[in-house]
Amino acid sequence: MRFIDEFRRSDLAQKLIARIKQKALSPARFMEFCGGHTVAIFKFGIRQLLPPTIDMLSGPGCPVCVTDNSDLDKAIALAQLPDVIAATFGDMLKVPGSHSSLQKAKAEGADVRIVYSTMDALQIARENPSQSVVFIGIGFETTAPTIAASVLQAGQEKLDNYYVLSLHKLTPPVIKALLDSGEVKLDGIVCPGHVSTIIGSSPWEFVARDYGIACAVSGFEPIDILLSIEMLVSQVEDKAPKVDIAYRRSVRPDGNRRALELMDTVFEPCPARWRGMGLLPDSGLRFRKEFERFDAELAFDIDPGPTYEPKGCICGHILRGVKTPMDCELFAKLCTPEHPVGPCMVSSEGSCSAYYLYGAAYEP
Repeated sequence: MRFIDEFRRSDLAQKLIARIKQKALSPARFMEFCGGHTVAIFKFGIRQLLPPTIDMLSGPGCPVCVTDNSDLDKAIALAQLPDVIAATFGDMLKVPGSHSSLQKAKAEGADVRIVYSTMDALQIARENPSQSVVFIGIGFETTAPTIAASVLQAGQEKLDNYYVLSLHKLTPPVIKALLDSGEVKLDGIVCPGHVSTIIGSSPWEFVARDYGIACAVSGFEPIDILLSIEMLVSQVEDKAPKVDIAYRRSVRPDGNRRALELMDTVFEPCPARWRGMGLLPDSGLRFRKEFERFDAELAFDIDPGPTYEPKGCICGHILRGVKTPMDCELFAKLCTPEHPVGPCMVSSEGSCSAYYLYGAAYEP
């Protein structure tokens, strides 16, 4: 595509690539945490532009992908209740749970509606006072403040038919869990951009301080990603790990204080299940006591049934960076975007989706 060729031929891209190749003398393995970065890296063929000394891995930064099947089953069970309208972001519709999906539930008569924001879900609640509206709260720190704002708004309006299933995930705890597991040796991490616009760059300082691993917060343009990789290479070669920001137009060290206050007002950290990683302490968000009225899991009696993982799916391994989609026997055969077996093929930020769309040719 023309814009990809234009990026590769641009003076700035050429200068960054040249600097990376000049500096990257030692072998280094970097992980981009965010699924948005994974897609951009594959779409623009960034792996092909890097010297052979640099190895890039994809991490667990896709909120749809890391949602455990047990939580997906809860969302589907809620959608199947009578007089319930389930409101969800579009990426969630086709994700398979243990027995069904929101898309299948909708086809069988459940009232499942795609929304583009929590404000859309609030409007549905206003327009349907005799029905319960459950917003499926999937996302990292990026979306949690907007969901908290919708809860506060619903409280002000006394909307007694609005609920949230809180399946939020917090990102620093999962990075710590990955590093503590020792499964993958990393020299640097491309830290998530959208998350860091909320929490800031400071929460990543423990990675450099406690683990000696380089960090760079990146935006989502290909130039942003090349700049963050150059920063990581410099830190590795200088043996001086720290947290650099390659996304200064949006990220400050202390983050967005108003967004953090909203999130902290409504939610508090709690243990959460991550696909492929199990139960991680303080890695999710639950309602504080004074807002439990909005908690869909407490408000409704549901029986999701037993949970199981699809046979042959290795999404959990892919999310931990220990395998790639090319290692999966189902990839591009039994598992495609039209007929996904696992969530990494469904989400627009999933690694399997990126590999499928942009091809194995992007393997270095």
